[in-house]
Amino acid sequence: MPDPVRVVVADDHPVILFGAEHALLKFPGIQVVARARQSTELIKVLQTVACDVLVTDLAMPGGQYGDGLPLIGYLRRNFPDLPIVVLTMLENAALLKRLNELGVNSVVNKADDLSHIGLAVQHVSRSLGYMSPSVKAALETLRMNVGGKSDEVILSKRELEVVRLFVSGMTIKEISEQLNRSIKTISTQKNTAMRKLGLDRDSELFQYAQSNGLSNLSSSSVGELGGLH
Repeated sequence: MPDPVRVVVADDHPVILFGAEHALLKFPGIQVVARARQSTELIKVLQTVACDVLVTDLAMPGGQYGDGLPLIGYLRRNFPDLPIVVLTMLENAALLKRLNELGVNSVVNKADDLSHIGLAVQHVSRSLGYMSPSVKAALETLRMNVGGKSDEVILSKRELEVVRLFVSGMTIKEISEQLNRSIKTISTQKNTAMRKLGLDRDSELFQYAQSNGLSNLSSSSVGELGGLH
């Protein structure tokens, strides 16, 4: 009989954490070996507990290693051989594309049946990708919208700067005063960034920024990024 697939589950919501673990227990070849509620706890677990697959929430604030894409990037650099299944409520195509670029090809939307978490774990343990139904639908929409093109979504340094300040709570007028640019310029840069990311409402921009860790970036970090693909 093959060894069970050892899984670590991380999520800051106790209900989701319990639900994910309960769903995984229905798969006889999967064993949950540890849980974590934020990135500090998660990294400590990964350094001390042997596991084969990590199932982690994307938006998990509060830990010293951040959350969203910065955390995924840290995990890929420090645990390069660990397969990751990402849990998220977001279906933004640019975010999904960026996850794929970071080496994550298994994403489960929390709105889908939690059984998809177990299916995703089975797939990544065999070096295969897995997308739950809602995620697949979002990717299909992206393909239809771009007509088969695969252009990179890139925000300029100035657009990133405007987005960062806007999601921190500043108004367009306040941003224009701080950056010494006209209100019209700031508004255009914000709207251009949203259009590039395929976002229609400010609420979506806040969600996107949180999951990308943009709301926690300093201005120097923005400069280091130079652009968000």
